[in-house]
Amino acid sequence: MKTIVDVENLCKNFEDTQVLNNINFKVVEGEFIAIMGQSGSGKSTLLYSISGMDRPTSGNVLFCGKDISKLDDEKMSEVRLMQMGFIFQHSYLLKNLSIRDNIILPGFKSGKLSREQVNQNAEALMVKTGIASVADHDIKMVSGGQLQRAAVCRALINQPDILFGDEPTGALNSSTTREVMDIINAVNTEGTTVIIVTHDAKVAARADRVIFLMDGNIHDELKLGKYDGDEKKKSYREKSLYEWLEKQGF
Repeated sequence: MKTIVDVENLCKNFEDTQVLNNINFKVVEGEFIAIMGQSGSGKSTLLYSISGMDRPTSGNVLFCGKDISKLDDEKMSEVRLMQMGFIFQHSYLLKNLSIRDNIILPGFKSGKLSREQVNQNAEALMVKTGIASVADHDIKMVSGGQLQRAAVCRALINQPDILFGDEPTGALNSSTTREVMDIINAVNTEGTTVIIVTHDAKVAARADRVIFLMDGNIHDELKLGKYDGDEKKKSYREKSLYEWLEKQGF
């Protein structure tokens, strides 16, 4: 399978503190990776470094064969807009726009698709995520779960090659977490590569592979295989992950 992300000897320092130390790993197209670790282990820093939101101190990050660690800010912004999608713990939707307008804005900005196609994609995404009925609502008029679904739609509007998530379910209750993760798993099944940072083992158990960071290093990884939604298999995956995380001291 084709490699979509190739991280080579990545290091990240903040002043005199080394946060990431010689990180190496590859992600193939269509893979779902979860990054876990204790607070301060470098999870979010790693995510930001491999997605171009932050620049590594040294090392290389190849995305679709291109070394994005060497791109200037303008070109990196273009890559993020055109080829990457992002979901954060909070939705960060614009307060002066409706749900629909928040979703379509990146589509219009990119110019990747016609305005008609962007609107059609937005409608399809809102139907798929169950928020079509609140499309024209102000963001203050909907629930936190609906806001996060809108954030997922916004992240997918430009049909990205990869979806990044930094604690995408961290502010949600358990039932809404399941609903949002069902959407993310469906997107992954359709071929979009997913990399998320999470502290939630039940969320991580849905990934193909879990990478565990400790003190800025990849301490270990667990391969779980593709998640298919089967409840019995899901319980086994969660049990295996909990046992593995306990060995990591998590």
